[in-house]
Amino acid sequence: MRILGIDPGSRITGYGIIDGQGKEAVYVASGVITTPPKASLPERIAVIVQDIHEVITTYQPAIAAVEQVFVNINPASTLMLGQARGAAIASLTMHQLAVFEYSALQVKQAVVGQGKAAKQQVQHMVSHMLRLNTIPKTDAADALAVALTHFLRNHALGKNLGVRQVKGGRFV
Repeated sequence: MRILGIDPGSRITGYGIIDGQGKEAVYVASGVITTPPKASLPERIAVIVQDIHEVITTYQPAIAAVEQVFVNINPASTLMLGQARGAAIASLTMHQLAVFEYSALQVKQAVVGQGKAAKQQVQHMVSHMLRLNTIPKTDAADALAVALTHFLRNHALGKNLGVRQVKGGRFV
């Protein structure tokens, strides 16, 4: 089962792809989608949608997991993050992928074991869990952590990893 994890951002969106093979998660790919620094919000959204489309076309994931938006002190930043997240989800659903959502707390608990883990701890654990020779960049590591969260939560519960059939454009 191939899982695409997304860590949305209006400037940098991380993506990570893993294969769930039995009880083991295997690294496939990861990276970041970077929007032009002086681009308008609509231009940034277009980049996010198009680049996620390319990732899906290249790697053919079966399902997707996305980190939920957290509310921070700056409402404008939260709104922009929400719009970038919406663009990512739109791109995923346009490819008829089932989308699962996890909070940052759930992701950190699944990967590190505690909800207040530092970004460096997430990076280290992702690298360790996937047996990588290098530490992925922060946003890519966060996206891999989201994918791992879906794998671990559903594998531990003995669930099908969330694949739903699509009939007539609707998930059933």
